[in-house]
Amino acid sequence: MTTASQDAAPSRELPATGTSIPPSTPGRTRLGVMGGTFDPIHHGHLVAASEVAGEFDLDEVVFVPTGHPWQKSHKRVSPAEHRYLMTVIATASNPRFTVSRVDIEREGPTFTIDTLRDLRRLRPEADLFFITGADAMAEIITWKGAEELWELAHFVGVTRPGHELAAPVGSSGVTLLEVPAMAISSTDCRTRVARHQPVWYLVPDGVVQYIGKYGLYLDDEDGSASTDGSGARPVGAPLPARGSTA
Repeated sequence: MTTASQDAAPSRELPATGTSIPPSTPGRTRLGVMGGTFDPIHHGHLVAASEVAGEFDLDEVVFVPTGHPWQKSHKRVSPAEHRYLMTVIATASNPRFTVSRVDIEREGPTFTIDTLRDLRRLRPEADLFFITGADAMAEIITWKGAEELWELAHFVGVTRPGHELAAPVGSSGVTLLEVPAMAISSTDCRTRVARHQPVWYLVPDGVVQYIGKYGLYLDDEDGSASTDGSGARPVGAPLPARGSTA
């Protein structure tokens, strides 16, 4: 946990955006929340989490793979267990990174507000910092009930250097941060696998091996996950049992 004096540390300016970073609160953990489909997780996700952890002095970043992403209901998505295990593999070497199952164990579509409510309940000692893409952030602030989101967490929108946002982000509960590696995309990684092109150095080595072992993305030429119509991707080997390190 971040150490602090009796008085909360003053806020400081973020070089990339000029917006202020919320100060530390004595006795409380600063917990980053990295939500995403992670289909597959790649180095852009990891670099973004690491950059935010450094800039915001976070004690921990928890990666939360979505269960049933509502905004991708028209797209084909890999089974949650595959995405969860790839995230565990990708984050295992960083002691500040953890992975949560709260979204994949919750029934129904995954909504950010439910994720934050669950984490607030499970981690009452923590101040939450939700990390997502800056363009996604511009959409989030228009959602009904967005006011509760700002009460549950401070939002951090990561973007590529020089990238212009599709819409302005004007909430005081949001900070923007430029991250170079955000040019990598999961869609491009899936397409490369489908075309039998290498994804080494785009995704962690262990994830590359996992993708090969279970035959993920082989019929994914258009960048969307293949499916048998039930929402589950047919793979080259049985889905690993829950809790398996495969």
